[in-house]
Amino acid sequence: MKETVILLAVVILLGATGLIQAQEPELHGVVDVTYQSKYIWRGFDVYGDKSAIQPSIDLDLYGTGFGASVTGHRANSSGFEELERWDYNLYYQNALFGEESYATYYRVGWVYYMFPDLNDEWNDLQEMHGILSWPKICPAGIVPTYILVKLWPHSSDSFAGSKSPMGGTASGFAHIFMLDYGLHIAGLVPDIPEHILNLHAELVFNDGVGPGGQVVDHDWSNAVFGVSTDFDLGNNFTFTPGVYHQITMDSSVNDDKDETWAILGVKYNF
Repeated sequence: MKETVILLAVVILLGATGLIQAQEPELHGVVDVTYQSKYIWRGFDVYGDKSAIQPSIDLDLYGTGFGASVTGHRANSSGFEELERWDYNLYYQNALFGEESYATYYRVGWVYYMFPDLNDEWNDLQEMHGILSWPKICPAGIVPTYILVKLWPHSSDSFAGSKSPMGGTASGFAHIFMLDYGLHIAGLVPDIPEHILNLHAELVFNDGVGPGGQVVDHDWSNAVFGVSTDFDLGNNFTFTPGVYHQITMDSSVNDDKDETWAILGVKYNF
């Protein structure tokens, strides 16, 4: 079944590529490898405070607004092999009211979460999401974003669905509210008169979604605050360090009240 879903996604991607390649001959994208001192996903500490590596590739399909990405998540310590995850994402993004103060960027996407080493009884997860962002609405340069997520088990008759021994389910909605701000500072990097620190904050309402079949409350689950920045390494390479801190408001999502982690990423734009 996993192979069938992946094959279907590839067929859709190749079909879309064939239709649009005649309109625009250039394919652009980003290849990224990120080290995370902890892997925190929507409030959940996936690898028990262990570090993780996250390789990814994100393709902009010839400037049409359609895109596809593949992202991996793997713990750097043993004992978490069954929780290795690969995310296959197909999406469309565009903008409305581009010249107005209420200009809206939007994105709709489908994600298939594959756990290649899990027992067959567990199966995988699927997701639909919609993203709305308003880059001009705040005069101070703060960018608000809202994300609506619908997650469900690939098979309802699975450990993440009706057969969960913990009594929960991966099926349900999540609401994510985000604020981002680019803080311009001077003198951080030699020979560069101005540098940008990317400040990030988000608040998550989990509507009872337990990705592993765990019982999760319908409540505000966590808030995240972070800062990152980009350093141009030349030849289309960028180095991105960052630090993030989570305040957990619901113990059904995370037993730890506080989580702090760092990231180190290198990406290549083509």
